[in-house]
Amino acid sequence: MLIVGLTGSIGMGKSTAAARFLERGIPVFDADREVHRLYAGPLADEIEQAFPGATTDGKVDRAKLSALLLGKPEKFADLERIVHPRIRAGERRFIQAEHAKGAPTAVLEVPLLFEAGGYGAVDVIVVVSADEATQRARVLSRPGMTESKFATIRSRQLSEEKKRALADFVVETAGTVESCNSQIDAVIDKLRGRDGDAFDRYWRD
Repeated sequence: MLIVGLTGSIGMGKSTAAARFLERGIPVFDADREVHRLYAGPLADEIEQAFPGATTDGKVDRAKLSALLLGKPEKFADLERIVHPRIRAGERRFIQAEHAKGAPTAVLEVPLLFEAGGYGAVDVIVVVSADEATQRARVLSRPGMTESKFATIRSRQLSEEKKRALADFVVETAGTVESCNSQIDAVIDKLRGRDGDAFDRYWRD
């Protein structure tokens, strides 16, 4: 099975690219969705202990957690020590399940693929990318987003130049959804029939 890592900085179009992989019948693990699931209960108590006041009604309140983290980049490491192992466990369940089904390709959509060191566990890396003005406009249009919060998020992410240099494929997303889909289709065509060894190296028990 070929394992594809799909990544990109905030606001670069990962969800659009992931949706196209799904439309083409390729299973996708969404790390952000897994975080939402974990925040909805499984990790709420542990995060509340580490970040008092970060939960509401037994669930992690992302706005409260963000406020506690704002301006304190050293605290992100504490959060990552709690969350990342559980995300890895979710990825493992997904990869092993798709391998058991005989899926020829599976995608891990992971925003911090490089930053968290996960790029060594995939066969191919696809980076979605757009110019800074497009990224800024997209991100700042999100509810609750501020310049300060945006700056904090960007400070934790690898530079666009480095991500593009490390990618096997770069998908330009500043244009239309149709353009993004066309580029994903081209990537899929190039990967068709290609084998990988990441499963045996990293995911097999």
